[in-house]
Amino acid sequence: MKFAKAVVKSRVIILIVALILVVPSVLGMIFTRVNYDLLNYLPENLDTVKGQRYLMEDFGKGAFSFLIIEDMESKDVVKLEDKIKKVDHVDTVLWYADIADLSVPMEMLPDEVYKAFNTDNATLMAIFFDSGTSSDETIDAITEIRGIINEQCFLSGMSAMVTDMRDLAENEEMIYVAIAVVLAVVAMMLFLDNWIIPFVFLLSIGMSILFNMGTNYFMGEISYITKALAAVLQLAVTMDYSIFLWHSYEEQKQKNPDHKEAMALAIKETVRSVLGSSVTTIAGFIALCFMSFSLGRDLGIVMAKGVVLGVIGCVTVLPSIILMLDKPLEKTMHRSLIPSTKKIAKGIVKVFPVFLILFLVIIGPALYGYAQTNNEVYYNFSQSLPKDMDNIIANTKLEEDFGVGTTHMALINSKLESKYVHKMLSEMKKVKGVKYVLGLESLVGSRIPEDMIPDSVNEVLKSDKWELLLINSEYRPATDNVSAQIKSLNKIIKTYDKNGMLIGESSCVNDMIDVTGLDFKVVNLISIIGIFIIIAIVEKSISLPVILVAVIEFAIFMNLGLPHYLGDSLPFIAPICISTIQLGATVDYAILMTTRYKKERSLGNDKKSAVITALSTSIPSIVVSALGLFAATFGVAIYSDVDMIGSLCALMARGAIISMFCVILVLPAMFMLFDKIIAKTTIGFLPKGEGKLK
Repeated sequence: MKFAKAVVKSRVIILIVALILVVPSVLGMIFTRVNYDLLNYLPENLDTVKGQRYLMEDFGKGAFSFLIIEDMESKDVVKLEDKIKKVDHVDTVLWYADIADLSVPMEMLPDEVYKAFNTDNATLMAIFFDSGTSSDETIDAITEIRGIINEQCFLSGMSAMVTDMRDLAENEEMIYVAIAVVLAVVAMMLFLDNWIIPFVFLLSIGMSILFNMGTNYFMGEISYITKALAAVLQLAVTMDYSIFLWHSYEEQKQKNPDHKEAMALAIKETVRSVLGSSVTTIAGFIALCFMSFSLGRDLGIVMAKGVVLGVIGCVTVLPSIILMLDKPLEKTMHRSLIPSTKKIAKGIVKVFPVFLILFLVIIGPALYGYAQTNNEVYYNFSQSLPKDMDNIIANTKLEEDFGVGTTHMALINSKLESKYVHKMLSEMKKVKGVKYVLGLESLVGSRIPEDMIPDSVNEVLKSDKWELLLINSEYRPATDNVSAQIKSLNKIIKTYDKNGMLIGESSCVNDMIDVTGLDFKVVNLISIIGIFIIIAIVEKSISLPVILVAVIEFAIFMNLGLPHYLGDSLPFIAPICISTIQLGATVDYAILMTTRYKKERSLGNDKKSAVITALSTSIPSIVVSALGLFAATFGVAIYSDVDMIGSLCALMARGAIISMFCVILVLPAMFMLFDKIIAKTTIGFLPKGEGKLK
């Protein structure tokens, strides 16, 4: 109570401090670097990650792109190459003219080299950068190259995709927030009892969001997924706390004419209730931090921090604003559109066996669909982007004109004898789907002696420690075919050089598939165990955590099972994140009803009346909370051109509604069925001295 009274007394100071902190928060948000390359989140101990590091350390090369040039004369291609070489952070440009002098006819090149770089109307140029795939320097270089080339040229590769992703995300991020805000306000205006209180909530939550995004500066960088979703998620998840404070304040005002005293009591009540529910939400986000694919840690830390800041704002900044605007708020009250729920609650409880039967009927198909959806996710990043983006068009051209779906790079010992390298290349060329393999050994032959290979080409393909091979594949990244191909190529490399390694986008994606498959199981288990323990402590029960988690997991199974039956394909990150976010964010609905159910039983009421009261009093809060989460995410899901973000938001929106119905319909049925077991396994469930169940 001391804390609550201190907040009320210091409300002006709290608002002044909050407004002052907005300035550094905005600056922190602006200067926080955003990472648009998800492959950067792979564990450091993987060969593919080590190989990328060696490529940078020994060759001074990080990013790699192909430039497809159509219907351009050789002399103009040379001029274009010279311009590209002058772009900052372009390390090397490799074209047939760099392999042999232009005075040497193309036909003198080995057939596979000639075909690798040329078709009837197009030629191919490989561009190496001295900076990382997703570094700011590379992105700036890609942007500059695009300014140099014309409509006859198409730039492909991961760096080009990252650049397009950045441009698209930056254009859409503010629109995401605007959509979430507008729809959340509409939902609150309709279902709350005041016209302007939604704007008060937004002001308070908006400050908490700014504080959260500003403090991300100390993390060094965040992913574009985290940046795009953090504000929307924080708004949706922490809105409950604001609604609870408002309802508590309205209730206390009816008992206490002194509004300051009423607010102090409301803060006290809110702290007690919100702490319990927020801990489960935080636990859900913290579970993401246990992913070895560190994107989970990135999103988990930011969102857990956001929930903590949201709770702090709810019991400090929000009460201060409400007290400052107390008179306008009193003049803008109206009746909520949510009707009396007593009859609805009685009807649900009356036919509770129906919902138990539905639970048993649906759980099987839901579990099957859930398992299948987890197997049907896609890992190809370009699949989540609009088909008219520059890099998607370029990748399509590369595949159609040159038959190249992806490019692998192999690092082998530079001291390996030439005869063994030739054997290795010969075996690699026989691997199904390999278009060709380019290395120094493939350039040297009867037509071009070794001393004709320019030093610039030698520097590209060989260092003191490593020799670099370029392996072009007909297969696209993240397919079963390329996965089998990578396995075969790795086997060949290890046969000749046990320290050799295969790197590149497809190899990284292959590792990501293995890593995230294990992550999904680990994160799921940790979130369930963590939330189970929290509910057990909060509710002082062994049976209630089982029932509550079972109901929300049932909702998750339905939510993630539907894509299988609807024929939808999800980005790989969606099931991992949604399973924890939906559990952490919507288990609060179940906790709210359970707390009231326990209270009614402890007062001596029989199970039926206790369940009816708990249900009827909880429905308004659950509906408003679920619709708030739905409104904040549904609009983003429809608008977003990035499927990675759109899919996550669609699942969150649908998950909120499914969880709402599961809690309102299935949880009361569980209480009715397991009341005796709950009573025996829950401390303080019945009045003291009462041993007989009603």
